Amino acid sequence: MADRKFHIAVIRGDGIGGDVIDAAIAVVEAARRRIGGFTLEYEELHAGAGYFRETGQDIAPGAEVAAGAADAILLGAIGLPGVRHPDGTEISPHLRLRERFQLYAGVRPVKAYPNTPQRLADPRAAEIDFVVLRESTEGLFYSAAVHDRSEVIGDTEVRETLRITRATTEKLHDFAFRLAGKRKARGGKGRVTCVDKANVFRSMAFFRKIFDERAAAFPDIEASYNYVDAQALDLIRKPWEFDVLVMENMFGDILSDLGGGLVGGMGMAACAEIGDEHGLFQSAHGSAPDIAGRDMANPLAAVLSAGLMLDWLGERSGQAAPAEAARLIDAAVEAGFAANRLRPMEFGGDQGTRALTAELVEIVRATVAV
Repeated sequence: MADRKFHIAVIRGDGIGGDVIDAAIAVVEAARRRIGGFTLEYEELHAGAGYFRETGQDIAPGAEVAAGAADAILLGAIGLPGVRHPDGTEISPHLRLRERFQLYAGVRPVKAYPNTPQRLADPRAAEIDFVVLRESTEGLFYSAAVHDRSEVIGDTEVRETLRITRATTEKLHDFAFRLAGKRKARGGKGRVTCVDKANVFRSMAFFRKIFDERAAAFPDIEASYNYVDAQALDLIRKPWEFDVLVMENMFGDILSDLGGGLVGGMGMAACAEIGDEHGLFQSAHGSAPDIAGRDMANPLAAVLSAGLMLDWLGERSGQAAPAEAARLIDAAVEAGFAANRLRPMEFGGDQGTRALTAELVEIVRATVAV
């Protein structure tokens, strides 16, 4: 039987985007060869601030259509500090892709690995393993500059709209409970926490109301709540107690970065943006143009994001091999840190992007998926 082929749209973007994408593809290909049963075909698409600087467009003509035709989108990083729209906002084609393909479920895993910086003194910080599930098409980002929905009143006032709809929120909460169930089956806590500001905003009270309605369909998963300010506090006091945190777009943007800081830095911040029909996978860090091409970037966020892509492709296609390759990558990262074989410069280690990638490829070749 011929291997199943998946078509991957690759957007390297800006800064270290190309560096980390090269690393991610190298590790993915090592896992694919080890597992077998599927192949990946990559198509390069151009987008980002650098492309905007050269052409006046933030994404190449036809690239959005090509991205939509692919089985998945793998994105490096977008943005350059010196390239802005006249109003000062960033070049953000990825936000438009989120909306175009309705990528409502922003999955941001936060996991502590051995021999990585532990920002909290409590030894229980070594047990941190939760997911920020960020709604990625609505909330306050509904008015993001790229969508041109702000109400600008001369030079005296700007009004932004925070949007919460039933249709999207129901899908988001269902996704949260299914994700918690999947994690529970692998030994996780089986808990979803709704993070909101329902005591102040009607939109957030609506968000929580829908959470309660959807929770009833998942009686085996524990449901709880936390106001976003209290949740920020609890991510410092007791982050090891949480499992899946579901929240509005802006809240998720902020708390997912806080989570990255808890487990070493944004170089570990993987991200999946998932909708009903499409998936975009990217490291959640910025483009860091000051270290681009200097063999200094930590590629693990991109590698772990690519692992999320493989897991999603496997689940979506019903093919076991991509999901097995994803588990192999996760196991290799865990084993590599445990043996102190992965030492990124971001953590004060001695491995640049290429050395760390080469070491991880060797670990993938020798690791048994779990």
